[in-house]
Amino acid sequence: MDGWELFLSSLGPLALAGATASIPLAVISFAVGLAIAVGIALMRISQNRVLSATARTYISIIRGTPLLVQLFVIFYGLPSIGLLVDPWPSAIVAFSLNVGGYAAEVVRAAILSVPKGQWEAAYTVGMGRARTLRRIILPQAARVSVPPLSNTFISLVKDTSLASLILVTELFRIGQQIASASQKFMVVYLAAALVYWVFCLVLSGLQNLVEKRLDRHVAR
Repeated sequence: MDGWELFLSSLGPLALAGATASIPLAVISFAVGLAIAVGIALMRISQNRVLSATARTYISIIRGTPLLVQLFVIFYGLPSIGLLVDPWPSAIVAFSLNVGGYAAEVVRAAILSVPKGQWEAAYTVGMGRARTLRRIILPQAARVSVPPLSNTFISLVKDTSLASLILVTELFRIGQQIASASQKFMVVYLAAALVYWVFCLVLSGLQNLVEKRLDRHVAR
């Protein structure tokens, strides 16, 4: 099989692996990570110094260490203390914690961008802090945070390629297997790059659609 034929024949398996493994891995990890991010962001803006310091420390650790190291600590490090975690859960935990650390600052900034008058108006009508957050502040913050969080998700889709290093069978892992069998690494890896690029183009298009839809509800 020549290079062009291998390139074309590799696209199908790579795209299938991306759709059935890489994208689901990214979606699950992002959903869990976003929940972590909201919790950490609320701790970060809390007046409780212990909670705020804990959140700052978590963010500092996540942002100050490579994702690959975090992945290896969970998959290869935890077994040394008796905690065995399979490849898929290890990847989800690592990616979720990483997203939580980066997205927490996005969520915090979005919450702080809501005018203080919104808080005061809610308190005036008898709402407590928790209800004000849930009913008034977070919905407005969510709209502001869509663009940066969408970029975080798109980056996560690409970062799922690191899961191949802990034996998760996703898009890049399939590419490695095809390349190893054919010994035509450049051709196969270029095919993998093309598939990642197409996925990111589609996701960027969806991001633009969501942003335009949200803009319709913003007063000019």
